[in-house]
Amino acid sequence: MIVIGDYHMHTKLSGDSKNELEAIVKKAIEIGLTEIAITDHGPAHNGYGIKKEQYPVLRAEIDRLNEKYPQINILLGLEANLLGTDGEIDIDENMWKIIDWVNAGYHFGSNLRKDYKLHLYNALSKVSKRYHEKVKKLNTISMVNALRKNKINMLTHPGAKGPIDIDQVAKAAAESGTVLEINNSHGHLTVEEIKIAMKYPVKFAVCSDAHEIENIGNVSNAIDRAFIAGLAPDRIINVRA
Repeated sequence: MIVIGDYHMHTKLSGDSKNELEAIVKKAIEIGLTEIAITDHGPAHNGYGIKKEQYPVLRAEIDRLNEKYPQINILLGLEANLLGTDGEIDIDENMWKIIDWVNAGYHFGSNLRKDYKLHLYNALSKVSKRYHEKVKKLNTISMVNALRKNKINMLTHPGAKGPIDIDQVAKAAAESGTVLEINNSHGHLTVEEIKIAMKYPVKFAVCSDAHEIENIGNVSNAIDRAFIAGLAPDRIINVRA
């Protein structure tokens, strides 16, 4: 399989990356990608979120680079945070007007004032079976409601930051036309999760989640998991057989 796109990567506007935007574009062209999405962390993340006032500036810079490098299509995206269980994500009206690609996922450290109990339960789920089952239901409700309420292009690393019912999430993703990410960095979707999700007519993407330049387009681990699960290449949106 030949990788032709990568829809999950971060610039220095995410506090956990030092990548310069133009350096990302040059690297993507160098390795043969034809489309990328720049997906910095949403503004509700207390440690790594992009500032809302930076977003129009990023839009203008992406527009400039699309003119400069016509051999690649650069999308303005965001890795939005799931907020609570009501289906909210941290994209406001002004951001919706200029965005091209929406990722969404659960992250520790987002919306701390309102979601501290959810974060606490996810932390406790690693050592407590009772909290594992409790927060699995809450995480699943959060993802399913977000899919129903918003136009989300891709769910990022489902199950990596907290347990979910992948059967319910995959069913909802198929209904909403949302892609499920096989994340190269976090190990989710796992082989077993891919097999469960494959029961539904949902599409997948193998993405790098790159925070370093050298990892742009690096999806070898994700492809291995897809292959072991028996996922057909025509169900992966960013590869060519």
